[in-house]
Amino acid sequence: MKIKIINKSCHDLPSYETIASAGMDLRANIKTSMALKPLERAVIKTGLFIELPIGYEAQVRPRSGLAAKKGITVLNAPGTIDADYRGEIGVILVNLSSEDFIIEKGERVAQLVIAKHERAEWIEVKTLTQTSRGEGGFGSTGLK
Repeated sequence: MKIKIINKSCHDLPSYETIASAGMDLRANIKTSMALKPLERAVIKTGLFIELPIGYEAQVRPRSGLAAKKGITVLNAPGTIDADYRGEIGVILVNLSSEDFIIEKGERVAQLVIAKHERAEWIEVKTLTQTSRGEGGFGSTGLK
């Protein structure tokens, strides 16, 4: 699949690190390093603008290493970039650790996954088909 992209950053285009990678790293397009304090959130711009085909979305997801080692994650994970959005890709980062996190220029702050999606058509009904789970909600299929 080919996707149009404008790169206004000073970094290379996102790329897959391995043949089996699902996501491409997004880098911070900032002039100088910045601190993200504990429980603080910020939109980190990437300098990237994309044009997705209809029927696809780009998902902004956390990087597992940053989450596990530093407590840094994407607040609205996964963030969705719709096919009709033409603005700059931004990453909503949050610091869930107890220490300041310094974001460096060009730091890999998130990953981008391109995914196909379907559009639903609602059919209003009065009842739904019964299942063994029924209305069992959060945790209803877990250990007892």
